[in-house]
Amino acid sequence: MVWQQVYDPLSNMWLSTLLAAIPVVVMLVGLGFLHMKAHLAAGAGLIAALLIAVFVYNMPGEMAGRAALFGGFTGLLPIGWIVLNIIFLHQLTEQNGSFKVLQDSLSGITEDRRIQLLLIAFSFGAFFEGAAGFGTPVAVTAAILIGLGFSPLAASGLSLIANTAPVAFGALGTPVITLAKVHGYDLMEVTAMIGRQLPFFSVLVPFWLIWAFAGRKGMMEIWPAILVTGLSFAIPQYLVSNFIGPELVDIIAAIVSMASLILFLRVWQPKKIWTSASLRGKDVSASEVKPPQPVAKHSRSALIAAWTPWIILSVFVFIWGLPPVKAWLNSLFAPAFPMTGLHNLIEKMPPVVPQPTKEGAVYTLNLLSATGTAILLSAIVSAFVMKYNPVTIVRTFFKTTWLVRYSLLTIVLMLALGTLTRYSGTDTTLGLAFANTGVFYPFFGTLMGWLGVALTGSDTASNVLFGGMQKVAADQLGLSPNLMGAANSSGGVMGKMIDAQSIVVASTATRWFNREGDILRYVFFHSIALACLMGLFVTMQAYVWPFKLMVN
Repeated sequence: MVWQQVYDPLSNMWLSTLLAAIPVVVMLVGLGFLHMKAHLAAGAGLIAALLIAVFVYNMPGEMAGRAALFGGFTGLLPIGWIVLNIIFLHQLTEQNGSFKVLQDSLSGITEDRRIQLLLIAFSFGAFFEGAAGFGTPVAVTAAILIGLGFSPLAASGLSLIANTAPVAFGALGTPVITLAKVHGYDLMEVTAMIGRQLPFFSVLVPFWLIWAFAGRKGMMEIWPAILVTGLSFAIPQYLVSNFIGPELVDIIAAIVSMASLILFLRVWQPKKIWTSASLRGKDVSASEVKPPQPVAKHSRSALIAAWTPWIILSVFVFIWGLPPVKAWLNSLFAPAFPMTGLHNLIEKMPPVVPQPTKEGAVYTLNLLSATGTAILLSAIVSAFVMKYNPVTIVRTFFKTTWLVRYSLLTIVLMLALGTLTRYSGTDTTLGLAFANTGVFYPFFGTLMGWLGVALTGSDTASNVLFGGMQKVAADQLGLSPNLMGAANSSGGVMGKMIDAQSIVVASTATRWFNREGDILRYVFFHSIALACLMGLFVTMQAYVWPFKLMVN
């Protein structure tokens, strides 16, 4: 029997919205204020979501359980699979000492922690976002930063802040391609529109990142390097998105940014070297600024050996991200399993869609084409290059699995919660609340994208959830549908730093277990502040000359 979603079950939109928000509030309060362990907070949020879905939205109990189970499977693959294997690679490089050599080589470019953040968290992270997405950049950069000696809060929080501007074009443009495919946007037009929003923030975010780490004075001391990093990312981001397409935006911009910063450092160095790896006022009493210290020197062969695992990782992830490669691997093995009792048994209803539309629920076991598999293979190849024997490789893998067991459980529970809110319609209730804001809709519509990513952990998922609603609302209000479709994705990127799975990935990569609440409290202000700035920018694009000239 088909169940139709109801978005105002109490016939009072205010009350319905408040109840729809309860599962998210339960989880965030548990993490951020009650200091609950992440898997317990996620479990509490999931229980609340089940209760709201069944007793308020009248969703059949068995159907609600199957929706949560479907989300749990998605949490294991692809998200959990990525986390497990990137930590596996990190473990291998730590055990043989090559990570220490990598640390020294980066310090050889510069000892200044602020510039290391620009190079690793922003530019290098953007490369992995463009190639893989889905948690990979945070896992990689946080692991590198913690190996460089950054404090756990700094490595986790700053990796999350840095991984914002590239997200809309992550995983070879998957979010915007999905937005266009699912909701009927013109791909190039909406890609170009995003490319007229994010470049401004690609310049802003590096400044914001260093300000968050070192304060205003510490930021101003290296403003030339920050400007070079941001501009050399923003300009290619604009050009590629407006004249080529969404697939290679982040990859090209990241490579240009890394190269530009390294070349710039050959002719410019900060007068003071910032050597503290802790956040000011967060986990130490004060930051430490002192003259440069000697850096351990390594032979060329040692440096090549230290970078080889990460080069292998980059190559594998990039190849696995190519659409023809994915299609070929899926043709070899990618069985699809419709979720019995859920698939095509739920209908989304107007005004979210023009007419009742059935929701599919098919779990695809695309193990071969999963990014996590590329990471696993790169780890195994790297292990043999590092002269590990097979027994040690297997032992390290199972040791890593035990190490991240609670993180994997948390990811499963988080995705179960996010998927249940989608199928029960509670997330749509929250979205409709934003849509009733009239002339302020460009601002609140942008925040809708932020909310979607914060809830689901994915800009792609947020575009699937709210992309159609943005289009309908824009038409009703006389706004450009492309503007609001792009705003959903651009606003969504700011929610990436507070979504539960990203926080779990960061805490796991830094081995700062059961401290997800500390990370959430630190990044929440940065997330909402940047989202509001994006909302103001989109509002100016909608109503204020000359910003309106950017809208096609």
